[in-house]
Amino acid sequence: MIKMVRVDHRLLHGQVAFAWTKTLGVDCILIANDEVAKDTLRMGALRMAAPSGVKLVIKSMEDSIANIKAGKTDKYNLFILLESIEDAYRLTEEVPEIKFINLGGIKSASDKRQISKAIFVSDHDCDLLRKMNDKDVKLEIRMVPDEKPLNAMDLI
Repeated sequence: MIKMVRVDHRLLHGQVAFAWTKTLGVDCILIANDEVAKDTLRMGALRMAAPSGVKLVIKSMEDSIANIKAGKTDKYNLFILLESIEDAYRLTEEVPEIKFINLGGIKSASDKRQISKAIFVSDHDCDLLRKMNDKDVKLEIRMVPDEKPLNAMDLI
């Protein structure tokens, strides 16, 4: 069962590894990211950040989607981590059962504007968020579990 899908450019870090994992009661974290799946150094660093007792799986977007669709993740209380809004859009297009995305951290860039403390979005990101919203995907901004969630659509 998918407990949550989170977009966070840092992927797995303290807030995710401890606060979110504990609050959600997950036993498996899936990092769905094409670049990380090909980078053994980065995979090693992420594996060191994983909390004990929680399985960490790192797959490409294509492999992640295939495994979710095939039901291979159903036996887990699954927390999916993505690096970008574009990846979230792709995942919700391919797995329409996903109706909730948490935005936890998206780094700034020259073509992005800040909409919350840790979220920077481009016009393209906003278009993708609108498309997901139009398909009834709830989009919340919340860095940690005890923070009050914000509706991303109110801020773009």
